[in-house]
Amino acid sequence: MADKKTTKVSKKAEEVKTLAALQEDLVKLHAENLESRKSHKQGELVNPHVLTVQRKNIARIHTAIAVAIKAEATSNVSAKEEEK
Repeated sequence: MADKKTTKVSKKAEEVKTLAALQEDLVKLHAENLESRKSHKQGELVNPHVLTVQRKNIARIHTAIAVAIKAEATSNVSAKEEEK
């Protein structure tokens, strides 16, 4: 067998968004997902794989929001400690 070189393709880093922007994106994704689920139930959705992708994107946004909230909390705690 010939040597097969595998290359790992990494995803490009996304821009850093504020907490408010992440929450706006989450609302939009939930609305899109709701519409897609309605279309799927009615038999109009051509590609049902879209539902999986949307669910995963919603989970990614939830994770990013949790990270942003945690970072904000730790920065507030460290700022209070510096004041003392």
